[in-house]
Amino acid sequence: MNQRKSLKELNLLDKFLFDEAMDDPENVKTMLDIILSQNTNLKHPPQTEKEQRTATDNRQIRLDVYAIDEDDVIHEVEAQKENTHNLPKRSRLYQGIIDSKLLPPGVVDFNLLNEVLIVLIMPFDLFGYELYRYTFQMRCEEVPELKLDDGATRIFLNTKGKHPELVSPELIELLKYMEHSTDEVSEICKSERIQKMHSRIFQVKASEKTEVKYMQSWEEKILIKQEGERIGLERINRLNQKLIEQGRFDDLTKATSDSNYQKKLLKEFKI
Repeated sequence: MNQRKSLKELNLLDKFLFDEAMDDPENVKTMLDIILSQNTNLKHPPQTEKEQRTATDNRQIRLDVYAIDEDDVIHEVEAQKENTHNLPKRSRLYQGIIDSKLLPPGVVDFNLLNEVLIVLIMPFDLFGYELYRYTFQMRCEEVPELKLDDGATRIFLNTKGKHPELVSPELIELLKYMEHSTDEVSEICKSERIQKMHSRIFQVKASEKTEVKYMQSWEEKILIKQEGERIGLERINRLNQKLIEQGRFDDLTKATSDSNYQKKLLKEFKI
């Protein structure tokens, strides 16, 4: 596991600090106001690390920030530091699971579905056009000006964009600040809202209670990683024993250098 940063070294793109900072409704409002270029009034305090699933045996998701405004628009915001190469489909899953929870059983009027806005903030260019912002809504291929108007919007923000003329200067400052949440970056921001956000985040970083929580979170990650490694080693040992018992020494040799073949054997033996 990578060497642990101190709490004061964390940036808003680091999941722990993002979740802690977004427990404050003012930070969520500031972020949404700047991203959407509008005044967003939250109906309820935002939720961080909100777990959702459609059934107990289905795939769960954890939403970084889940907020509802006074117009009943649902905002789901993620800080995604690593490119997992599945983010478009991941956003689709998030959209589907959120939608599945919006109508009570028996309600047949689908027009009652809330508008849902999903935002992913990343320090890399997912689509390769060097934009700060990519906004996706459903449109007709045959009639490009025809919008489906289903109330679903997905926005991907790239902190390393190169076309400032297409977005507001304040959004660019926000993205730079999220990537480097320091006094130095805050001081060069012209946005008073970002400077006020930085003051609140400075208090989060200076909190002894948050420091303890951060250390506990890091220790839990180490324990989970160690447990995963232990379980993985036990599975491999069981596979090797079965191959030896059956005299499949060629398979044993191949599995040591071919991880895909090893996975195939694990599946074969249902380990």
